[in-house]
Amino acid sequence: MGFEPAVAVFDACVLYPFHLRNIFVQAAVDRLVEARWTDEIHDEWMRNLVVDVPAIPIERLQVTRRLMNDALPAATVGGYEEHIPKITLPDPDDRHIVAAGIVANATHVLTWNLRHFPANELKKFGLRRMTPDAFLAGLFDQIPDLVISSLANARRNLSKTGVSASDFIPILKRQKLVQVAKRVEKHVSDL
Repeated sequence: MGFEPAVAVFDACVLYPFHLRNIFVQAAVDRLVEARWTDEIHDEWMRNLVVDVPAIPIERLQVTRRLMNDALPAATVGGYEEHIPKITLPDPDDRHIVAAGIVANATHVLTWNLRHFPANELKKFGLRRMTPDAFLAGLFDQIPDLVISSLANARRNLSKTGVSASDFIPILKRQKLVQVAKRVEKHVSDL
């Protein structure tokens, strides 16, 4: 039986950090996950990044967004707004993420903000929450060769900085992908 990728809505906090975005978009390109996002999710990570790092021009982020959408045309979810009122979350501004999951028939919401997405509320809609680290580590446990290959592709995407395989492990750790880094350390030569 072949591997079937999970359909996961990426919260803005997964797309905000450059390296994490690179790793997860590459994982989606490599068909390890069926990525889903909305224009609202894009707007949020871009808005926050411009506020936190004003030296990054918004035009550069708009190009990144376009490239992401071009690489993964099925990732953008629309028509979810009608589901928002039936969702109860600690922060009502996060309801669009769950609503997008409903429309996309997603199984997961990937986020670092687990407390924003109570498990019982997500369960009503057939969703579960996971951190990016737990999700990718779980994939590694299922399909280690494919995850290593995807991480190698993500590392090669960093052609401007020429990050070595051994230098990629600390990048994983800085992205809070601690479980992933621990698993991958044994496979540095394959990165």
